[in-house]
Amino acid sequence: MSVEDEILQKMITTAKSTKKREIHVKVYAPYKTYFDESAYSVSAINDTGPFDILSGHHNFITLLNACDLVIRTSNNEKRIRISRGLMHVKADQVIVFLDI
Repeated sequence: MSVEDEILQKMITTAKSTKKREIHVKVYAPYKTYFDESAYSVSAINDTGPFDILSGHHNFITLLNACDLVIRTSNNEKRIRISRGLMHVKADQVIVFLDI
């Protein structure tokens, strides 16, 4: 294998490993669904401060403080103003329960 082929192979491998992976995000209240789609990240605030959820995040559950829940998709950013909520993260799925 030539040096050029090795460099090309490394570039392809790097591009594949840095490709953004999506997570499924569902945000809902008892009578309304605010968001139910794939996204690249979710940002919120809990008692310890601001945090982000990305693909591959460990299982996680937290109470959310009043904040703008920010959901980033491939083509836009959606902000949902919340007063409180509960977030559950498991297996690249994020579920946010509002008005509980």
